[in-house]
Amino acid sequence: MTAGLGDTAERMARLPADVPKNAVIVTRNLQRDYDMGGEVVHALRGVDLAIRQNEFVAIMGASGSGKSTLMNLIGCLDSPTGGEYWLNGHRVSELGDDELARIRNKEIGFVFQTFNLLPRASALHNVELPLVYAGMGARERRAAAADALTRVGLQDRMEHRPNELSGGQRQRVAIARALVNRPSILLADEPTGNLDSATSEEIMALFEGLHRDGQTIVLVTHETDIAAHALRQVHLKDGRVERDFVTGRTA
Repeated sequence: MTAGLGDTAERMARLPADVPKNAVIVTRNLQRDYDMGGEVVHALRGVDLAIRQNEFVAIMGASGSGKSTLMNLIGCLDSPTGGEYWLNGHRVSELGDDELARIRNKEIGFVFQTFNLLPRASALHNVELPLVYAGMGARERRAAAADALTRVGLQDRMEHRPNELSGGQRQRVAIARALVNRPSILLADEPTGNLDSATSEEIMALFEGLHRDGQTIVLVTHETDIAAHALRQVHLKDGRVERDFVTGRTA
């Protein structure tokens, strides 16, 4: 095991002195530049952010604000050009691709707008997949996948394939898959973008329930009614934090 994957308490003790010790996400002057044919685009221009354990945060912003770039950095899908990023005590801004992949698979559960399910696999097998990659034995992973599907209310749909499920049920399968590794954070990118308004409310009620159970959730959205379900909103504009406030909603 590398130093970056050591004891949790030791890692958390290395966080900057002025951030909460229960912070699972900490960024300092986080920057990301892209070279677009010789022209440098400054997608993130120095983002400072701290998200505590069991927070429910919505990241908002118009197209080009930097929210997708920030999501990719938080999700360890990309590396910053400058600044620092700690995820659950791991200083991931200085790690290589292999260590990033290990931390991403262990610490983050992803939920995407397009579900990303295998069409010919059952709900149970779709949820099992992260555990297959993690090398877990068949009996143990089936039990874990069944438990995750039960948490999202699909205990009676485990053997159904995606084409036998509604859009909302498919998104529940995707959420169960994101939860099965018991990640530090659930990172949801426009999770209701392909759903009607009634189903969107059902999915957001599910997120609220997961948050009440202790799950840290970071939700990326451009929809104000979806962001209103979070307890905190971070608004980006031109690659910087424009506003960061508590919504007033209670858990």
